[in-house]
Amino acid sequence: MAWVLMPDHAHWLLQLGHGLSLAASVQRLKSLTARAAVMEGGPVWQAGFHEHALRGEREWRPAARYLVRNPVRAGLCVSVWDYAFWDAEWLGERSGGGDPVA
Repeated sequence: MAWVLMPDHAHWLLQLGHGLSLAASVQRLKSLTARAAVMEGGPVWQAGFHEHALRGEREWRPAARYLVRNPVRAGLCVSVWDYAFWDAEWLGERSGGGDPVA
C-alpha cells in the first residue's frame, strides 16, 4: 500500500491476503528484493522485522503519510517529491503538485 526505501532500512505498509501470514509475506518480500539487488556479498536484510497492526483506512492513511515522510524528517530532502525511493497506492501519478502526504 505504501513503501519508502531509506539509506539503511525500509518501511512497507502491507495488506495481507487471505491465508498469508505476516512472517511469510515479509520473508517473500525480502527474498525477492535481495535477489533483485546487486550484491557484493553479505546479507541484504537483517533477520526479523518490526510490526504494527492497523485496522482500516482510518488508521492506515495517517500511517502511510507518516511512513513516506521519513526522508523529509531524516533531512534527505525538503519535499517527498524530491525523493525517488517511495510510493503509495492512493497517489496514482506523481504530478509534483502539492504535498501528497499533507
